[in-house]
Amino acid sequence: MPTTLKKLRLHGFNNLTKTLSFNIYDVCYAGSEEQREAYIAYIDEAYNAERLTAILTDVAEIIGANILNIAHQDYDPQGASVTMLISEEAIVAEGISNNATPGPLPDAVIAHLDKSHITVHTYPETNPQTGISTFRADIDVSTCGRISPLKALNYLIHALESDVVIMDYRVRGFTRDVKGRKHFIDHNISSIQNYLSRGTKNRYQMVDVNVYQENIFHTKMVIRDFRLDDYLFCIKEADLSPQDHKRIQKLLRRELSEIFYGRNLGRNLEFMGD
Repeated sequence: MPTTLKKLRLHGFNNLTKTLSFNIYDVCYAGSEEQREAYIAYIDEAYNAERLTAILTDVAEIIGANILNIAHQDYDPQGASVTMLISEEAIVAEGISNNATPGPLPDAVIAHLDKSHITVHTYPETNPQTGISTFRADIDVSTCGRISPLKALNYLIHALESDVVIMDYRVRGFTRDVKGRKHFIDHNISSIQNYLSRGTKNRYQMVDVNVYQENIFHTKMVIRDFRLDDYLFCIKEADLSPQDHKRIQKLLRRELSEIFYGRNLGRNLEFMGD
Protein backbone atom coordinates (compact mmCIF):
# COMPACT_ATOMS: atom_id res chain seq x y z
CA MET A 1 0.00 0.00 0.00
CA PRO A 2 1.29 3.51 -0.73
CA THR A 3 2.85 5.48 2.09
CA THR A 4 2.08 9.07 3.03
CA LEU A 5 3.87 11.52 0.76
CA LYS A 6 5.08 14.90 1.91
CA LYS A 7 4.83 17.92 -0.38
CA LEU A 8 7.69 17.61 -2.83
CA ARG A 9 10.25 20.31 -3.51
CA LEU A 10 11.11 19.60 -7.12
CA HIS A 11 14.13 20.29 -9.24
CA GLY A 12 12.56 21.88 -12.31
CA PHE A 13 9.28 20.76 -13.89
CA ASN A 14 7.07 17.95 -12.61
CA ASN A 15 7.62 15.27 -15.27
CA LEU A 16 5.02 12.75 -14.10
CA THR A 17 2.35 11.78 -16.62
CA LYS A 18 -1.04 10.91 -15.11
CA THR A 19 -3.58 9.28 -17.39
CA LEU A 20 -7.22 8.48 -16.65
CA SER A 21 -8.91 6.35 -19.31
CA PHE A 22 -12.46 5.19 -18.97
CA ASN A 23 -15.46 3.95 -20.86
CA ILE A 24 -19.06 4.69 -19.95
CA TYR A 25 -21.94 2.65 -21.31
CA ASP A 26 -25.62 3.58 -21.55
CA VAL A 27 -27.91 0.65 -22.39
CA CYS A 28 -31.52 0.65 -23.58
CA TYR A 29 -34.09 -1.46 -25.42
CA ALA A 30 -35.50 -0.23 -28.75
CA GLY A 31 -37.55 -3.03 -30.23
CA SER A 32 -38.45 -1.83 -33.73
CA GLU A 33 -36.24 -0.48 -36.50
CA GLU A 34 -38.00 2.87 -36.17
CA GLN A 35 -37.27 2.98 -32.43
CA ARG A 36 -33.62 2.08 -33.00
CA GLU A 37 -33.25 4.85 -35.57
CA ALA A 38 -34.88 7.27 -33.13
CA TYR A 39 -32.46 6.18 -30.39
CA ILE A 40 -29.40 6.79 -32.57
CA ALA A 41 -30.79 10.20 -33.57
CA TYR A 42 -31.38 11.06 -29.90
CA ILE A 43 -27.84 10.05 -28.88
CA ASP A 44 -26.29 11.98 -31.76
CA GLU A 45 -28.17 15.09 -30.68
CA ALA A 46 -27.66 14.67 -26.92
CA TYR A 47 -23.93 13.93 -27.26
CA ASN A 48 -22.90 15.89 -30.31
CA ALA A 49 -19.49 17.53 -30.62
CA GLU A 50 -20.76 20.84 -29.21
CA ARG A 51 -22.14 19.21 -26.03
CA LEU A 52 -19.01 17.10 -25.59
CA THR A 53 -16.82 20.19 -25.98
CA ALA A 54 -18.77 21.89 -23.18
CA ILE A 55 -18.28 18.84 -20.93
CA LEU A 56 -14.53 18.69 -21.57
CA THR A 57 -14.26 22.45 -20.99
CA ASP A 58 -15.75 21.88 -17.53
CA VAL A 59 -13.25 19.06 -16.96
CA ALA A 60 -10.35 21.37 -17.81
CA GLU A 61 -11.66 23.91 -15.29
CA ILE A 62 -12.08 21.26 -12.57
CA ILE A 63 -8.48 20.02 -12.88
CA GLY A 64 -7.02 23.51 -13.24
CA ALA A 65 -5.88 23.22 -16.86
CA ASN A 66 -5.52 25.89 -19.54
CA ILE A 67 -7.11 25.03 -22.91
CA LEU A 68 -4.70 25.55 -25.79
CA ASN A 69 -6.65 24.15 -28.73
CA ILE A 70 -9.91 22.31 -29.49
CA ALA A 71 -10.66 20.03 -32.44
CA HIS A 72 -14.14 18.51 -32.71
CA GLN A 73 -16.08 16.52 -35.28
CA ASP A 74 -19.54 15.00 -35.74
CA TYR A 75 -19.51 11.87 -37.91
CA ASP A 76 -21.87 10.47 -40.53
CA PRO A 77 -23.82 8.30 -39.92
CA GLN A 78 -23.25 8.60 -36.15
CA GLY A 79 -20.79 9.44 -33.38
CA ALA A 80 -18.62 12.40 -32.43
CA SER A 81 -15.07 13.16 -31.26
CA VAL A 82 -13.41 16.01 -29.40
CA THR A 83 -9.69 16.51 -28.77
CA MET A 84 -8.61 19.25 -26.38
CA LEU A 85 -4.97 20.16 -25.81
CA ILE A 86 -4.30 21.57 -22.36
CA SER A 87 -1.48 22.86 -20.19
CA GLU A 88 -1.16 23.31 -16.47
CA GLU A 89 -2.23 26.69 -15.14
CA ALA A 90 0.47 27.27 -12.53
CA ILE A 91 -1.53 29.57 -10.26
CA VAL A 92 -4.79 27.59 -10.42
CA ALA A 93 -3.18 24.16 -10.18
CA GLU A 94 -1.17 25.19 -7.14
CA GLY A 95 -4.40 25.56 -5.20
CA ILE A 96 -5.89 22.23 -6.31
CA SER A 97 -5.53 19.24 -3.98
CA ASN A 98 -4.74 15.77 -5.31
CA ASN A 99 -5.89 14.18 -2.05
CA ALA A 100 -8.04 11.06 -2.42
CA THR A 101 -11.36 12.87 -2.05
CA PRO A 102 -14.25 13.26 -4.52
CA GLY A 103 -14.32 16.08 -7.05
CA PRO A 104 -17.35 18.28 -7.82
CA LEU A 105 -20.64 17.24 -9.42
CA PRO A 106 -22.00 18.77 -12.66
CA ASP A 107 -24.19 21.35 -10.96
CA ALA A 108 -21.24 22.54 -8.83
CA VAL A 109 -19.29 23.61 -11.05
CA ILE A 110 -4.78 19.29 -32.60
CA ALA A 111 -2.17 22.08 -33.01
CA HIS A 112 0.51 22.89 -30.44
CA LEU A 113 0.99 19.96 -28.04
CA ASP A 114 1.81 20.87 -24.46
CA LYS A 115 2.11 17.28 -23.15
CA SER A 116 -1.47 17.12 -21.87
CA HIS A 117 -4.80 16.41 -23.56
CA ILE A 118 -8.42 15.46 -23.06
CA THR A 119 -10.26 13.38 -25.67
CA VAL A 120 -13.69 11.82 -26.05
CA HIS A 121 -15.05 9.53 -28.76
CA THR A 122 -18.62 8.21 -28.89
CA TYR A 123 -19.89 4.92 -30.30
CA PRO A 124 -23.68 4.51 -30.57
CA GLU A 125 -24.75 1.08 -31.84
CA THR A 126 -27.83 -1.16 -32.00
CA ASN A 127 -28.51 -4.89 -32.25
CA PRO A 128 -31.30 -5.55 -34.79
CA GLN A 129 -31.71 -9.16 -33.56
CA THR A 130 -32.43 -8.34 -29.91
CA GLY A 131 -33.37 -4.64 -29.92
CA ILE A 132 -30.63 -3.83 -27.40
CA SER A 133 -28.94 -0.48 -28.12
CA THR A 134 -25.74 0.67 -26.47
CA PHE A 135 -24.05 4.05 -26.33
CA ARG A 136 -20.35 4.01 -25.40
CA ALA A 137 -18.13 7.01 -24.74
CA ASP A 138 -14.36 6.58 -24.46
CA ILE A 139 -12.68 9.37 -22.49
CA ASP A 140 -8.97 9.98 -21.90
CA VAL A 141 -7.58 12.70 -19.64
CA SER A 142 -3.78 12.82 -19.72
CA THR A 143 -1.86 15.44 -17.75
CA CYS A 144 1.81 16.18 -17.31
CA GLY A 145 2.72 18.08 -14.16
CA ARG A 146 1.09 18.52 -10.79
CA ILE A 147 -2.56 18.38 -11.82
CA SER A 148 -4.38 15.04 -11.75
CA PRO A 149 -7.44 14.03 -13.79
CA LEU A 150 -9.03 12.08 -10.93
CA LYS A 151 -10.90 15.13 -9.59
CA ALA A 152 -13.01 15.11 -12.77
CA LEU A 153 -14.48 11.63 -12.18
CA ASN A 154 -17.61 12.62 -10.25
CA TYR A 155 -18.50 15.23 -12.83
CA LEU A 156 -18.01 12.93 -15.83
CA ILE A 157 -19.98 10.01 -14.40
CA HIS A 158 -22.94 12.30 -13.71
CA ALA A 159 -22.64 14.36 -16.91
CA LEU A 160 -22.89 11.20 -19.03
CA GLU A 161 -25.65 8.63 -18.52
CA SER A 162 -23.61 5.79 -17.06
CA ASP A 163 -24.95 2.26 -16.50
CA VAL A 164 -21.49 0.66 -16.62
CA VAL A 165 -18.17 2.47 -16.09
CA ILE A 166 -14.72 0.94 -16.69
CA MET A 167 -11.83 3.10 -15.40
CA ASP A 168 -8.03 2.87 -15.56
CA TYR A 169 -5.59 5.28 -13.91
CA ARG A 170 -1.85 5.12 -14.48
CA VAL A 171 1.06 7.31 -13.34
CA ARG A 172 4.08 7.08 -15.65
CA GLY A 173 7.64 8.35 -15.59
CA PHE A 174 9.37 10.04 -12.67
CA THR A 175 10.23 13.48 -11.39
CA ARG A 176 13.20 14.61 -9.25
CA ASP A 177 13.28 16.49 -6.02
CA VAL A 178 15.92 19.09 -5.15
CA LYS A 179 18.16 16.35 -3.71
CA GLY A 180 18.10 14.42 -7.00
CA ARG A 181 15.90 11.60 -5.70
CA LYS A 182 13.40 10.13 -8.18
CA HIS A 183 9.69 10.14 -7.33
CA PHE A 184 7.44 7.85 -9.36
CA ILE A 185 4.19 9.25 -7.91
CA ASP A 186 3.45 12.53 -6.15
CA HIS A 187 0.12 11.79 -4.46
CA ASN A 188 -1.43 9.08 -2.30
CA ILE A 189 -3.91 6.71 -3.94
CA SER A 190 -5.14 3.27 -2.85
CA SER A 191 -8.21 3.09 -5.11
CA ILE A 192 -9.99 5.14 -7.76
CA GLN A 193 -13.07 4.71 -5.57
CA ASN A 194 -11.62 7.22 -3.09
CA TYR A 195 -12.26 9.96 -5.66
CA LEU A 196 -15.98 9.16 -5.92
CA SER A 197 -18.65 10.67 -3.71
CA ARG A 198 -20.62 8.51 -1.29
CA GLY A 199 -23.73 9.01 -3.40
CA THR A 200 -21.92 7.74 -6.50
CA LYS A 201 -20.56 4.69 -4.69
CA ASN A 202 -24.00 3.85 -3.31
CA ARG A 203 -25.44 3.79 -6.83
CA TYR A 204 -22.96 1.27 -8.22
CA GLN A 205 -21.56 -2.18 -7.56
CA MET A 206 -17.75 -1.87 -7.83
CA VAL A 207 -14.69 -4.09 -8.28
CA ASP A 208 -11.01 -3.04 -8.04
CA VAL A 209 -7.96 -4.63 -9.68
CA ASN A 210 -4.90 -2.59 -8.62
CA VAL A 211 -1.15 -3.07 -9.12
CA TYR A 212 0.28 -0.73 -6.51
CA GLN A 213 3.92 -1.47 -7.33
CA GLU A 214 3.38 -0.23 -10.89
CA ASN A 215 1.04 2.68 -10.01
CA ILE A 216 -1.76 1.06 -12.03
CA PHE A 217 -5.34 1.31 -10.74
CA HIS A 218 -8.43 -0.28 -12.31
CA THR A 219 -12.05 0.02 -11.19
CA LYS A 220 -15.22 -1.12 -12.89
CA MET A 221 -18.75 -0.36 -11.77
CA VAL A 222 -22.30 -1.26 -12.75
CA ILE A 223 -25.54 0.39 -11.67
CA ARG A 224 -27.19 -1.29 -8.66
CA ASP A 225 -30.88 -0.45 -9.05
CA PHE A 226 -32.60 -1.84 -12.13
CA ARG A 227 -35.88 -0.17 -13.14
CA LEU A 228 -37.07 -1.45 -16.50
CA ASP A 229 -38.67 1.88 -17.46
CA ASP A 230 -35.20 3.48 -17.31
CA TYR A 231 -34.05 1.21 -20.13
CA LEU A 232 -37.01 1.39 -22.51
CA PHE A 233 -36.97 3.77 -25.48
CA CYS A 234 -40.30 4.99 -26.94
CA ILE A 235 -42.28 2.43 -24.88
CA LYS A 236 -43.36 2.01 -21.26
CA GLU A 237 -43.09 -0.96 -18.93
CA ALA A 238 -46.86 -0.85 -18.34
CA ASP A 239 -47.48 -1.45 -22.06
CA LEU A 240 -45.52 -4.73 -22.12
CA SER A 241 -47.06 -8.18 -21.91
CA PRO A 242 -45.78 -10.42 -19.09
CA GLN A 243 -43.83 -12.44 -21.66
CA ASP A 244 -42.19 -9.36 -23.20
CA HIS A 245 -41.48 -7.94 -19.76
CA LYS A 246 -39.53 -11.06 -18.78
CA ARG A 247 -37.76 -11.37 -22.15
CA ILE A 248 -36.64 -7.73 -22.38
CA GLN A 249 -35.53 -7.60 -18.74
CA LYS A 250 -33.38 -10.69 -19.27
CA LEU A 251 -31.84 -9.21 -22.45
CA LEU A 252 -30.94 -5.98 -20.64
CA ARG A 253 -29.47 -7.76 -17.61
CA ARG A 254 -27.40 -9.94 -19.92
CA GLU A 255 -26.08 -6.86 -21.75
CA LEU A 256 -25.10 -5.11 -18.51
CA SER A 257 -23.44 -8.25 -17.15
CA GLU A 258 -21.48 -8.97 -20.33
CA ILE A 259 -20.17 -5.40 -20.52
CA PHE A 260 -19.23 -5.45 -16.82
CA TYR A 261 -17.43 -8.82 -17.00
CA GLY A 262 -15.99 -8.16 -20.46
CA ARG A 263 -17.06 -11.46 -21.99
CA ASN A 264 -20.03 -13.22 -23.56
CA LEU A 265 -22.05 -15.23 -21.06
CA GLY A 266 -23.78 -18.57 -21.59
CA ARG A 267 -27.50 -18.81 -22.12
CA ASN A 268 -28.22 -20.52 -18.79
CA LEU A 269 -26.16 -18.26 -16.53
CA GLU A 270 -27.72 -16.05 -13.87
CA PHE A 271 -27.20 -12.35 -14.58
CA MET A 272 -26.81 -9.38 -12.27
CA GLY A 273 -29.92 -8.79 -10.20
CA ASP A 274 -31.67 -12.03 -11.23
